Amino acid sequence: MQTKELIAKDLLKIRAVFFRPDEPFIWASGIKSPVYCDNRLTLTAPEVRNDVENALASVVREKYPEAEVLMGTSTAGIAHAAITGHILGMPMGYVRSGAKDHGRQNRIEGRLEAGQKVVVIEDLISTGGSVIDVVEALREAGADVLGVVSIFTYGMEKGKKRLAEANVTNTSLTDFDTIARVAAEEGYIAPEDVKRLIAFRDDPADESWINNR
Repeated sequence: MQTKELIAKDLLKIRAVFFRPDEPFIWASGIKSPVYCDNRLTLTAPEVRNDVENALASVVREKYPEAEVLMGTSTAGIAHAAITGHILGMPMGYVRSGAKDHGRQNRIEGRLEAGQKVVVIEDLISTGGSVIDVVEALREAGADVLGVVSIFTYGMEKGKKRLAEANVTNTSLTDFDTIARVAAEEGYIAPEDVKRLIAFRDDPADESWINNR
């Protein structure tokens, strides 16, 4: 089984990615979405966690053999970076969403030397803004950011464009299209709902997919 299908099946099985096209979830931005993602649930499902962390390690090993440090995004990427780093025998740290207001006022936690080659570990990517912010913080600290490895991506055009403009390469274990297809094949959603899901992915601001059954 291909990694994309394996991880898609895993995430669906534990309801880390849950589809509800007839009763959309509402994001903080106000956008109505047919999907809810909570990859933190992989941490409490040992078999799925094992698949995810080994897959993350494989991508780092194959795509970035020169990597010296893993950096997790705060907070969802921290545990994944730690476990992946353990598998690979690599040091890890994480990047806060903002600098601490006490102590050493660090934003980057863990030892990072200027010039070190870094791979960022993220749980999911939608519009790309948060992971780009992390990459920029690492670059400002002198790191050579090789790329991002994430568990899941929506594959939204806005996200892909922003990543490209920021010169950030992302590799995801699975993606929205794969999960939508697998969800239909395994009965989580009706086959006719796949087009509605893709319509959302293509233009999240257009809500016509909600009633387009």
